[in-house]
Parts: sequence; structure tokens; C-alpha cells
Amino acid sequence: MIFDGKTILITGGTGSFGAKLIETLLGRHDPGAIRVFSRDELKQSELRRKLDDQRMRYLIGDVRDLPRLARAMRGVDIVVHAAALKQVPACEYNPFEAVQTNVVGAENVVSAAIENDVPLTMALSSDKAVNPVNLYGATKLCAEKIVTQGNTYAADSPARFASVRYGNVVGSRGSVIPLFKAQAQSGRLTITDVRMTRFWITLEQAVDFVIESLARTGGGEIFVPRLPSMRVIDIATALAPDAEHEVVGIRPGEKIHEILLTGDEARHSFEVDNGYVILPELASWPLRDVQGGRSLPDGFEYSSDTNDRWLDVDELREMAAAVRAVL
Repeated sequence: MIFDGKTILITGGTGSFGAKLIETLLGRHDPGAIRVFSRDELKQSELRRKLDDQRMRYLIGDVRDLPRLARAMRGVDIVVHAAALKQVPACEYNPFEAVQTNVVGAENVVSAAIENDVPLTMALSSDKAVNPVNLYGATKLCAEKIVTQGNTYAADSPARFASVRYGNVVGSRGSVIPLFKAQAQSGRLTITDVRMTRFWITLEQAVDFVIESLARTGGGEIFVPRLPSMRVIDIATALAPDAEHEVVGIRPGEKIHEILLTGDEARHSFEVDNGYVILPELASWPLRDVQGGRSLPDGFEYSSDTNDRWLDVDELREMAAAVRAVL
């Protein structure tokens, strides 16, 4: 296994994804050490009490701080870059901060990894990076480009970089589930648009996909999982079947539907058993073949409204119940 005996650093390690990744690595793999790199000492202390594992290391730091990040990566074998500002309204209201964390932070992760010859770095992206209509999406698009082209800067280094791009995570911070659950107490749920669809993935599925993608990374890929779609109105029905729905209109910076892979990207992408692999168009380094990859048909687009897999109300209710049980 690629993690056995290795030192792994997770930026944003106290977030929803980071905590689940740590739990999975400690439970199913045998890492030598896991370094949590994040800003919040309270969350780190809470995680320390929860895990109580001698392989854990807790480093206070910010991805905006390149010297601190470079020091934290000394002797690291694998980096998972999960730190980000991801709330759309907060990014719109604080654009300088969003750029500093999501764009400059990605540059710093790449620079620190090259400086320390870290063999493998995987960054988390989002479907919001595809044809972005808000600043958060634009910063994640920039981050994807920075991470991919990091392989160019690492031409004389063993360091390699790739990204994983997926949709809404069930039960993560800012998820619609706690919002609808709170609104259900009043008997009225706010729906932005009855046509709205989204890709959905559980935290466990996201972690598993990142782990699988790390194992097949050659450098420069963007890995996209095959996900089911859901209608926002269906999750409202699943959580509060008797509640009234108030249509409030789409919010600034939102889309009716999301896209995980565009028709233009499809020309240099391949389908694999668990999703898709997007190869860089401008690669100055040798690209690894996509084993078992199948070319996509001309004009293929992976959009949440034209998906061939949908979650129905019963499936959404089971998924939401599982999330609430964990929370």
C-alpha cells in the first residue's frame, strides 16, 4: 500500500474531509506519521483528544505562509491539500482573502512540495471550478491550473501533482442537510429553484476516491468520480415530507446545474471504471498512460442534469439519516 510507513501531511486536516481521511488512514492503512497542518488550535486539540494516536502530529500553520509550509513538509512523502475557503458568500464578500488562501495557498503548497522533493501531492477541487460563476469557483479553477502546471516546475524533482474534482459532500460543513433540518422545525423549507440539481458524494466516498486516485497518479491528472445526481427539492422532501416549500429564487453565484467535466475537456479525458481522468493539454513532462482508460465520445459532457444515475427520495432519506447519526 502506498501509505504504509509513509509520512503524510494534510492541509486543512481538521476539516470534514481531513478528519475522515485521517480516520480512514489510521483504521485501514499503516502510515508512519500523519501531520495535520491547520490554523485552528481548538480544532486540533479536539482532534487530538478524539484520536489519541502516537502517529499523529499537529502543526499550527496557514497555507498562506510559505516558510512555515516548507518547514512542515520536510521529510513528507504524500501531501493532501484540503485547506480552502469554500463558502460562496464569504468568498464573494472577502475576495482578497479567498484569493490568498485558495490561489496563493495552492501556489505555496506546490512550491513547498518541490522544495522538499515530496513525491506526491493531491489537491481537492470542486465542480464549482468548471465554468465558474462565483469567486470560489474561479479560485478553485486557478488552483487546478497551478497544481497541474506544478509538474512543469518540478521537472528536475521527483515531486508530482494532481487534483481530484467532485461535487457536493453530504453532511460537510455548510451542507444543505443541517439547513433543511433546522428549517423543518418551522414547517417551511426555502427552495432556491425547483429545477436545481447537484452531484452528491458522501465523505467516505470522497476519501476512498482520493486514496484510489493517489495510487494511480502520474502527474497532472484531474480525477473525477462517477457520482449520482439529486434534485434539491427531493432532499427537501426526504428530510421534511410534510413541510411547505417556499421558492426564494436562485442566489447570486449559484447555478441551476453543475458540471464535472466539459465537452472541451472530454477531448483529452478518459473514462475508467470509477470515473474519469482528465489529462493536461499543455504537458511538458511525460504523461503516464491511463490504464484501462476509454476515450470519450465527441461532445461528451458530465452534467448533473443529464446524469444517468439519480438518487430518489428513499435513498436520500437513508443517506441523510446516516449523516445525522454520525453528526
